[in-house]
Amino acid sequence: MKNTVTTQWVNDYTFVSTNADQQSIVMDSPTSKGGDKIGPSPMEVVLMGLSACAGIDVKLILTKAKQTFSDIQVQVSAERREEIPRIYTDINLHFVITGDDLSEKQVARAIRLSAEKYCSVSHMLQATVNITHTHVIKPAV
Repeated sequence: MKNTVTTQWVNDYTFVSTNADQQSIVMDSPTSKGGDKIGPSPMEVVLMGLSACAGIDVKLILTKAKQTFSDIQVQVSAERREEIPRIYTDINLHFVITGDDLSEKQVARAIRLSAEKYCSVSHMLQATVNITHTHVIKPAV
């Protein structure tokens, strides 16, 4: 399966990437430390892709396991090394799953299956990044 993306420079350090379905995202980098930007940086987009990939997997696995939930949130924290290239060294995906009567065992299983088997983004990053997973189950309000 082949994917294609075209990335176009807009101005300063702003780029727009568009896929074959004509869906786009804006990425940017501030011109100075702490400066303004109008979109996430490419490295933030990597984290967004990882968390969405894992979230989709967990949602699918919990649904197939007939677990009832009202929300899934994936909070990502990441550390980058100081030297260039400033790659991520450690990433934690913290899942906050909201629902009543959720099985701790099923939630843990869904996260483990995403990490070990299904999440393609995670598998691409695992060779160079220490990726950990934590979770909490919150009751529905």
